[in-house]
Amino acid sequence: MLTLVPGNTPLADLERLWREGWPARLDGAARPAVEAARARVAAAAAGRDAVYGVNTGFGKLASVKIPSEQTAELQHNLILSHCCGVGAALELPTTRLMMALKLLSLGRGASGVRWEVVAQIETMLARGVTPVIPEKGSVGASGDLAPLAHMAAVMIGAGEAEFDGRRMPGGAALEQAGIAPLTLGPKEGLALINGTQFSTALALTGLFDGWRLMQASVVTSCLSTDAIMGSTAPLQPDIHRLRGHRGQIDVAREMRALMAGSGIRESHREGDTRVQDPYCIRCQPQVLGAAVDLMRFAATTLECEANAVTDNPLVTPAGIVSGGNFHAEPVAFAADIIALALAETGAIAQRRVALMVDPTLSFDLPPFLTPEPGLNSGLMIAEVTTAALMSENKHLANPCSTDSTPTSANQEDHVSMAAHGARRLGRMVDNLAVILGVEALCAAQGVEFRAPLATSKPLQAALAALRAVSPPLKADRYLAPDIEAAATLVRTGALVRAAGLEFTL
Repeated sequence: MLTLVPGNTPLADLERLWREGWPARLDGAARPAVEAARARVAAAAAGRDAVYGVNTGFGKLASVKIPSEQTAELQHNLILSHCCGVGAALELPTTRLMMALKLLSLGRGASGVRWEVVAQIETMLARGVTPVIPEKGSVGASGDLAPLAHMAAVMIGAGEAEFDGRRMPGGAALEQAGIAPLTLGPKEGLALINGTQFSTALALTGLFDGWRLMQASVVTSCLSTDAIMGSTAPLQPDIHRLRGHRGQIDVAREMRALMAGSGIRESHREGDTRVQDPYCIRCQPQVLGAAVDLMRFAATTLECEANAVTDNPLVTPAGIVSGGNFHAEPVAFAADIIALALAETGAIAQRRVALMVDPTLSFDLPPFLTPEPGLNSGLMIAEVTTAALMSENKHLANPCSTDSTPTSANQEDHVSMAAHGARRLGRMVDNLAVILGVEALCAAQGVEFRAPLATSKPLQAALAALRAVSPPLKADRYLAPDIEAAATLVRTGALVRAAGLEFTL
């Protein structure tokens, strides 16, 4: 069981919850603040004054006063009317992460819900009742309304859920799990559907998987450097200290450590007629380092957002106040930044693939890295695949945050587009994993062609992990399984672990 501390839960805990399927609950110390805020909402609901979200309509209908005897019906109707999501269902681990983020937001004690609402989410997580969340329908303000409504619908016994490996009506899932449906009180429906937790969960998964690929790129670039017998002189620490960017310094340091002791590198320190390597080899610390810095910046933003209160209105010392924390612009910016980092990491890796298969540039490696070119095409089309995926990622990296369209009768006249900005990161991660997997395959061939010279011990361990799932390419064969296996090795972090790389976000 993972205990979430509202306002102070680190990304590492959220990644464990997402990857390992841990249940989660709020720290019990959060309960007094939650119940104090609830008491203030209850007092407002019993009063005569109109308070948005408590006894009024929503959005453009905020001026409509709702009688106190209809406030429960108001919240129930809100949930059902907002279940307008479309498209494929969100992956279950990401939905569970979204639910945990909603717990963190409610746990700050500014949303005005009963502790029973918190407990309902905790129990669903513990017993494996996972709402089916359509992935499309949010514009990232006023919060992720449609996706979160599908979550809330299951909490009240409506909608759809997955339980025990089967998809079923939400009410049936609750019944089979031994959970009673929740009857919502004043403001509780709005507190559940208003917020950025859908967009933030998707952005976090892009960050978590994207960081693994940044780490893998350090390993594959070192293998490629040895494959083409590149120089390690551009990794000298003085070069990177003089520029001063943390990511660049870190990448160069890790590359030096991975390549230390390479017999291939030592073999051409003297007498090499080449003066400089192409940029895709020489400038890897500068390019990947810049991407690393972007990922770290995005991580800071997303950690803050994961711990934030993003519904509306909020219960503050000044009263129940309507604001705009539901606007997901910070998440949209973070998603766009991650997309840029992923695209550029793939762009420079693809150029290294192209370098290795080209006999005019690879320093005497055979064409397309096959022992018998002509009869065999080797990794010719694997390189083309990386070019296709690189180009696709370039298009996907175009910003989403600069788009906006008015909604809800112009009441919500500027929106963030954070939801699909974050959702596209999954596709980009998949593409980049293949690019780096193919780079690993090409680099392995190249390094093995340098025998009897050998690469460094850490890189030999990485090669051994690769060769356990993809044997050397001695003659043409059906390559799709090799590419998939190499991409999986990259995406799961197995290649990085084999090399012993310790490079943290």
